[in-house]
Amino acid sequence: MIMTITDFRRQVSEGIPDILPAIKPYDHSINHAPGRKNILSASEKKLALKNALRYFPEKFHPVLAPEFAGELADYGRIYMYRFRPDYEIKARNIYDYPHRTRKAAAIMLMISNNLDNAVAQHPHELITYGGNGAVFQNWAQYRLTMKYLSEMTDEQTLVMYSGHPLGLFPSHNDAPRVVVTNGMVIPNYSSQDHWERFNALGVSQYGQMTAGSYMYIGPQGIVHGTAITILNANRLISKHGEDGRKNSLYLPVWEVCQVPSLRHRLLPD
Repeated sequence: MIMTITDFRRQVSEGIPDILPAIKPYDHSINHAPGRKNILSASEKKLALKNALRYFPEKFHPVLAPEFAGELADYGRIYMYRFRPDYEIKARNIYDYPHRTRKAAAIMLMISNNLDNAVAQHPHELITYGGNGAVFQNWAQYRLTMKYLSEMTDEQTLVMYSGHPLGLFPSHNDAPRVVVTNGMVIPNYSSQDHWERFNALGVSQYGQMTAGSYMYIGPQGIVHGTAITILNANRLISKHGEDGRKNSLYLPVWEVCQVPSLRHRLLPD
């Protein structure tokens, strides 16, 4: 069935649907995130479920609670796979997105580009790059954010924290349309295990530099920046009478992670 632009706009604008969508099969053709550390205590797992269910009306809870508990047990996270949209996520013409201000449509386009199957590292887990650079923590957050953006005017600002949309707030035309923060954790609670625990609880995510702020533009920014860094390092070496380019081969690991063609050829699944 071909999805019309009207159907696409309706689905983007609906947010959490009134009718529970069917479970989506696990797509093995997609590059998925690895299973995360099973780090939560029994009481923390209950809290993670409560945090996940807060996005949905109570009538859905009897079905979703065991389903989300299964995701947490299997993957170490609650991604809410059932709520992946039926439409293809990709950067579309800006006027295809339902909007009241073109600035909001531009942000929807940026989010869509970050989660495009051809761009994102683990698109179904909402991770754009770097193994854990997340746009959202789950698909409910994606749906609600797209809904809010479709309703936003130039007199409102959407406030986001670690993928969670806090809501639309009154502002003005010259204010930011979106204010985004990710991973606001104080140093005493910022070890790797703390990050894993907070992410599993659904309260904080690591947005990397450009995933959680929707600004990822593909490999060109990283490739260009790395090339300039290496060039300047060689210039510095050359000042000391050595030729830094001679017999040198550079293959930064970051490049392999960023460039899909390199990643698929050089890294094992």
